[in-house]
Amino acid sequence: DPQHGAIVVGLMSGTSLDGISAAAAHFVDSPDGRITASLLATGNRSYNPDERARLEAAMRSGTARDYCRLHTDLGEWLADAAESLIASLTASRTITRDQIAAVVSHGQTLWHEPGHSTWQIGDATRIAERTGCAVISDLRSRDVAAGGHGAPLVPMADVRLFSHPTAWRALQNLGGIGNVAVVPPSSQTQSESDYAVDAFDTGPGVVIIDGVTRLMRPQLTCDLDGALARAGTPLLAVVDEMLQAPFFSMAPPKSTGREWFTREYIAQFRDRCVALGASDEDVVATATAFTAHTIADQYQRFVRPSIHDIVLAGGGSKNPALVDAIATAVNERRARDGSPRVDVVRFDDLFFDAEAKEAVAFALMGYLHLTGRSGNVPSATGARGPRVLGQYIPAYIPAT
Repeated sequence: DPQHGAIVVGLMSGTSLDGISAAAAHFVDSPDGRITASLLATGNRSYNPDERARLEAAMRSGTARDYCRLHTDLGEWLADAAESLIASLTASRTITRDQIAAVVSHGQTLWHEPGHSTWQIGDATRIAERTGCAVISDLRSRDVAAGGHGAPLVPMADVRLFSHPTAWRALQNLGGIGNVAVVPPSSQTQSESDYAVDAFDTGPGVVIIDGVTRLMRPQLTCDLDGALARAGTPLLAVVDEMLQAPFFSMAPPKSTGREWFTREYIAQFRDRCVALGASDEDVVATATAFTAHTIADQYQRFVRPSIHDIVLAGGGSKNPALVDAIATAVNERRARDGSPRVDVVRFDDLFFDAEAKEAVAFALMGYLHLTGRSGNVPSATGARGPRVLGQYIPAYIPAT
């Protein structure tokens, strides 16, 4: 019932492979046609080194047995994250379990081939059995079947939940892959026909930064607080060279993933820097600068200059060196074009912990599924039209 809303748990495992983010939110339809979201709780289940290695290996090769077992095991890991969050909510008497309308699981993308197919694993029936809740999963394939890329999907939340009241806003996600949604002010969006959203993948988010950091500092999973990048000097010749890749000149809608920014790509990036005399810190600084310049390049090419601000979310928004590099790169290009400076702010400072943003976004798609509404933004994905997203698995009802 949209008038009373629904409580939905969202689960997200992204391209950075650091773990599973979980969020519970209460969605309610407002009389003006908008949706409000109240965040109830967040959680995280980190991947251990063996789990991360299995996921990384599956993106390169595997047997039918490997994929079958990983699909099932990931379902259990996703269920761990959901059950832990639900248990904390029920223990604190925030809600009862039967108040949860559904758990929404994005799963883990193993392969994404725009124009043909997309594949997310993570057995949703395991989540349903473990939690006793209905589960909605397989959120991208319907958009692909309708001629879309199946990505990005988060723009639906960007336009419905996180837009600026009076101005155009760019919401830049910095997960493993970077993507942007440029959304109109909330004062202009009353119905699906108003969702004039420009959204597309900008290229790497933290995948290259994390990758080169792990190559040179195996004890680290990321460049914590941007410390390595701060201590190094970027090789701008490498940045300019890497920006010549065909992806960056392609017009939106477009999407990419780890099948492009592979372990081999990351090793070649490192080797190119080292061949020019780079230290470990210089390599990380170069990866950070390259990521920032991909975003600045894509904004200059494909984002309207009238945006008021850029809101950074995802794990990369926790890296101050990357945040500063993005602000500098974007505004240097805007100055050359004669466009006014834009504010670059962190999602955390405007809304809630950015780590939960995508989990909330997928929870919203579950709410839209439950209320029979589309979860994709066709102008962002390239689909033929709006589609209800996801496959529904009913809750288990014990016999009485």
